[in-house]
Formats: sequence, structure tokens, C-alpha cells
Amino acid sequence: MKHELSANLTGKQCVITGANAGIGKELTRVLGALGAEVTLACRDLEKARAVAVELKSENPKLQLRLEELDVSRVDSISAFAARLAQATPKLDILLNNAGGWVMERRLTSDGFEQQWATNVLGPHLLTRLLAGSLAGGGRIVNVASTAAGGLDLSDTQYEKRKYSGVSAYSATKQALRMLSWSWAAQLKEAGVTVNAMSPGLVNTELNRNAKGFFAVVFTITKLFGKTASDGADTAAWLAAAPELANETDQFWENRKSIPCKFRDPEQQRLLFQLCDQQTDARLAGQKAA
Repeated sequence: MKHELSANLTGKQCVITGANAGIGKELTRVLGALGAEVTLACRDLEKARAVAVELKSENPKLQLRLEELDVSRVDSISAFAARLAQATPKLDILLNNAGGWVMERRLTSDGFEQQWATNVLGPHLLTRLLAGSLAGGGRIVNVASTAAGGLDLSDTQYEKRKYSGVSAYSATKQALRMLSWSWAAQLKEAGVTVNAMSPGLVNTELNRNAKGFFAVVFTITKLFGKTASDGADTAAWLAAAPELANETDQFWENRKSIPCKFRDPEQQRLLFQLCDQQTDARLAGQKAA
């Protein structure tokens, strides 16, 4: 960690998506050491178990729970939320950390473009399903990026345009910021803070899909990028620091609030509505089945 983090999270319940590697793993280590009971919400439970064993060998006092969650699938998200409600009715921290980046257009089992499903619909639906349990002092931290822009609400699935993995990724990170502002407004009265942050250029497994020119870029990242620990610092601070209890609706990098241009209220409303429509259609399909 680049900075010290002084906080007591004893008795707090925390969910971290994508906690089995990279930034998520570091967040688990740090927040667990502060006393939180951390739920590692991961697609690959075998990797999650290995990480849990490793972290507990370093710090036997860690309180870790494992839950299967694929944030690209609506059925997995709804099932996870139902299980969590039984195990942990009150939630204090939700870290929407899991993300994906691919070079070729792929569709999920729900029929959505993979990056859109993973980076946008997943965090949106999970937030919606867990919002009630966060009421009264809960914190939501969305791991976004400064690499954001190009969102086209008329073609979020890249059915009309030529697909570019980099452009699609940037569009999803713009959308995640916009959803953060919408959720911050909606949950303010419930006492829930919502912030987005950029970890910076971090050497993590997210870069494993790079090809061509971008493979060169991410080779440089591997050599000179931040460690996962440094990349996780701001997110951990937002999740735990007592002085940030009332900070909401902001975009952060290196523990500093920075301006975000994606704040058009009408575009935020349309995006939120679209995400609800897309996820509701799949949820309805599950109930019908």
C-alpha cells in the first residue's frame, strides 16, 4: 500500500467481486486485516479457495467467506444475492471490482456483449439487489478507469458498429461512472455512499488478452505499471477510512477527487433505464423458466 490506512472494520461485512486476483485480492488482504469479514465473490471458486488459504496463512485472523459469482450472468448474480441475504442480511461495503477486457466481440449466455455484461450490467444489477442491505451507512466503491469514453446508448452491444475491444472497454467504464452518479443520488437518503475510482495503470491479469499494438502497451505496463497493492490503495481507503463516511458521488484517483465529465443527467437517466430493461428482461426469463 502506498499510504497508511487507519480504520477499525471489526464486525463489518464486506463483499468484493473478483477477489481471487489482482486488485481484488489486495483489497481482501487489506480490508480483512482491518477486521472486516470479507466475502470473496468469484467466478472461479478453486482460485478463490487458493487465495483464501494463502491470505489466511499470512494472517490467520482473517475472516473470509467464499461465494460463487459470475458478474456477466444475470442468473449467477440473482442467486448470489439471494444466498448473501440469508447469510449476511446487513452489508457494510460493496466493492464492484470484477471486470473484463477482450479483443473480440463475444456474447454471454444472456446474449449480451461480454464487456458490457461484465463491466456494466453486472455491477448495476448487483448494486440494485444489495442496496437494501447497505442502507444506514453502507459504502459502494466502483472500480472504474480514466480510460473512459465513446458510449453510444443506441448501440451498447456493437451490433451496428465495427467492434473494437479497446473502444468497448472505454465505453463500459464511462457507463460505470455514470451509473455511480445515478446510484449516489438514489441512495443518498438511505445513507449509502457511492464513489467511483481509477486504480491507474496496474499490472494485473486484465491485460492478458492484449494483442498487436496493445500487447506492446501492456508489456510496458508489466514493466512500469503499478503493483496490484498500489492499485488497490484508493479503493480500500474509500471503503474503510472513517473521514470519508459522508463522501459520495465523486471520482477518485490516488486518494484525490478529480473532475468527471460524464455527468449529463438525461444521459444518466437513459443509461440507468436501459440497464434496468436489459437485466429485467433476463430476470423475467428466469422466472418464466
